[in-house]
Amino acid sequence: MSNTNITRLAVAPTLLRFNSTAPDAKITKIVDQIAQLNLLETSALISELKTRLNIADIAFPAAGAAPAQQAAAPVEEEVKEEVEEKTIFAVKLESFDTKSKAKVIKEVKSLLGLSLVEAKKFVESAPKVLKENVPKEDAEKIKGVLEGLGAKVTLE
Repeated sequence: MSNTNITRLAVAPTLLRFNSTAPDAKITKIVDQIAQLNLLETSALISELKTRLNIADIAFPAAGAAPAQQAAAPVEEEVKEEVEEKTIFAVKLESFDTKSKAKVIKEVKSLLGLSLVEAKKFVESAPKVLKENVPKEDAEKIKGVLEGLGAKVTLE
């Protein structure tokens, strides 16, 4: 019987913590700050958390199972479908015009929230992925801005 009592005592604090109704003030503050981020900042936050916490990207299967007849379709058709359906991109800085280097550095600085020195090192290390998991519209905007400044950008 004494073992049962010990087990109950060890489990009880865990149950109280998970059933707690009042969120921690620190967590509430973090959630409020995240809620105020725009889409690009949220994407940068996710990328940074994945990097720091060493979280691998996971490819989720499409909803529902594919019929057996579609599985027998030629590989070429599947590749075309994947290209057409792609809505999330990685924006990659390939190169830049040396005359517009300063402008590209300033734009990278503002996009990624880096210091001027970090942005300069980032731009000089091109080709390099600028942002990952960016929606198509935002990726095209970023590409347009950077190309307007004299950078060569690709969407992957």
